[in-house]
Amino acid sequence: MNQKLFSKDFTLVVIGQIISLFGNAAIRFALPLYLLNLTGSSALYGTVTACAFIPAILLSPVGGIVADRVNKRNIMVILDFSTAAIIIAFFLLMNNVNLILLLTVTLMLLYGIAGAYQPSVQASVPALINQDNFMAANAMINTISSFASLTGPVLGGILYSAYGLETVLWVCAVCFILSAVMEIFIKIPFRKQDSNGSIWETARIDFAESIRFIRKEKPVIGKALFVICGINLFLSAMIMVAMPYLITEVFNLEASQANRLYGFAEGALAAGGLVGGIGAGIFSDKLSIRKTGSLIIVCAICVFPIAAALILFSSGMMNYMVVIVCCFTIMVCSTIFSVQMMTFIQTETPQNLVGKVIAVIFTVSMCAQPLGNALYGVLFEICQGYEYAVVIFAGAVSLMIAVSAQNIFRRFAAE
Repeated sequence: MNQKLFSKDFTLVVIGQIISLFGNAAIRFALPLYLLNLTGSSALYGTVTACAFIPAILLSPVGGIVADRVNKRNIMVILDFSTAAIIIAFFLLMNNVNLILLLTVTLMLLYGIAGAYQPSVQASVPALINQDNFMAANAMINTISSFASLTGPVLGGILYSAYGLETVLWVCAVCFILSAVMEIFIKIPFRKQDSNGSIWETARIDFAESIRFIRKEKPVIGKALFVICGINLFLSAMIMVAMPYLITEVFNLEASQANRLYGFAEGALAAGGLVGGIGAGIFSDKLSIRKTGSLIIVCAICVFPIAAALILFSSGMMNYMVVIVCCFTIMVCSTIFSVQMMTFIQTETPQNLVGKVIAVIFTVSMCAQPLGNALYGVLFEICQGYEYAVVIFAGAVSLMIAVSAQNIFRRFAAE
C-alpha cells in the first residue's frame, strides 16, 4: 500500500478520471437537452431520464462484485472503450431509427456503464492509498468529478449551440478512448478471491455478504441510506428535472441563449462540487461525521429562494441567477457530505468487501432517482404556470427528512 497520496498509479487514475468524466458530463448533458429541444415536454424528459437510471441501479451491484474479483484497471479500460463504441453507434444510427427510442436506449447504456464503473474507482482508493490519506483521496476524486462536470456541460453547451450534437458526440468518443488508453498503464494491487461455484451463485453470495455487513455490523449505514433515498427522491430529482425545464422552457429566454445558460447552470452545479471537494480536502481533519446532518438541512433550505424568485420576479435572468446561486450552495454542501460518507465507509469496511458494499450503497441510493425524475416531470407538466408550487413541495418534504435524520448522523461515529 502506497504511503503518499500522489503515487504514479493514483495520479494516472486521477488523470483518467478527468478525461473520462469530462466526456461523461458532456454527453449526458447534450443528449437529454437534445430531446427536450425536440419535444419541449418535461414529462417525456423526466420519463426518459428516469429510464436511464434503471440500468445504473441494476449494474451497480454487479460492478461492485466484479470490482472485488477482477483487476479494477481492466474494468475501467473495458468500460471506457465500450462507452466510446456506444457513442459512435448512436452517431451512425441517429438519422436512421426512431430518435426518442435511440436516445432512451443510449442513455440507459451510458448510465448502466457509469453504475458499473464507479465501484471500481472508489474501491481502488484503499488499494492504492494509505488509510491516513483516505479523506484527501476521496476529496480529490470528488474534486476531479466536479471539475469534469464543470467543464463538461459548459463546453458541451457551447459546442452544442455552435456546432450541433454531432460535434459533441465525436469529442466525447475521443475522450473515452484517450481515458481507456491511459488506464492501461495503471497498476492496481489485486489478489484473486476464491469462487463459490457458478457466476450467479458467486454474485448471490457476495451480494448477501455485503447486505449482511450493512445490516448486522454497520446498521447505521442502512439507516443513513433511507435518508439518502428520501433526499434523492424529493430534492436531487427535482433539481435534475427543474433546471433544464425552467431554463429552456419557462424563463422565456431565446432558444440558443437558453441552451448556453443551461450549460453554465450545469457548470455552476459542478463548480459547487469542486468547491465542496476542495473544502473537504483542506478541512479533512476538522470535519466530523456526527455533524454531517446539518449539511443536508442547508441543502433543503436552499430550495425555497428558488420558489420565492418564481413568485416575485418576472425576469427570466433574475430567476436564472437565483437558481444558479442556490444550486451552487446545494452542491457545495452535498459534496462535503458525500466525501465524509465515502471515507467513513472505506475506513470501516474490510478491503475484500469494500467494492460490494459501495455498490450496494450506490444501488439503493439511486433507486429513488428515476422515481423522482418521473414524478417531477409529471408535476411540472401539470403545474404549468405554477412551477413554484412544485419547488415548495420539494423543499418542504426535503427539510422534514433532513431534520428528522440529524439523530442518525449524530450516532454515525458511535456505531
